[in-house]
Amino acid sequence: MAKLKVYEYPHSILKKKSVPVAPEEFGEELRKTLDDMLETMYEEVGVGLAAPQVGISKRMIVIDYERDDEGNKPGNPMYLVNPEIVWKSEEKVCGTEGCLSVPEQRAEVERFAAIKVKYQDVDGKEHIVETDDFLAIVLQHEIDHLDGILYIDRISRLKRQMLVKKLEKMRKERAGE
Repeated sequence: MAKLKVYEYPHSILKKKSVPVAPEEFGEELRKTLDDMLETMYEEVGVGLAAPQVGISKRMIVIDYERDDEGNKPGNPMYLVNPEIVWKSEEKVCGTEGCLSVPEQRAEVERFAAIKVKYQDVDGKEHIVETDDFLAIVLQHEIDHLDGILYIDRISRLKRQMLVKKLEKMRKERAGE
């Protein structure tokens, strides 16, 4: 497995809508890409990673939200290809979210409390997952990436501006300016 580059806000790939993985694309190359995405997510200590975050405009995500607090693996890794939310509850919840593409920043985001997602596994077999816990939040966050939406697009303009200023300041400090 190989660690991939994680693209950060405001890179244009993060705003691009991803295209579905075609039936003929399922195979060893797809599996290797998903394995590399999972390895990258583990090394960056994330709970989810969408293909656009590593420069691939395809509808695929990897998730492992059951690891311990130190980010040790493995937990229960999931590969979701062509995921689609097919049902969402009326009830919503708020939670603090972060993102590997918006490093070291967090904000409160409103999401649906429960969802049902249809997806294909690495072999192309269809599945449905219904959830009303942390997985529901992670799935919504990662599926948003596939549609060119970042969690910071779901917060107020003022909060987004403040967060982006903090991100820019952090980058300058990191670069030694």
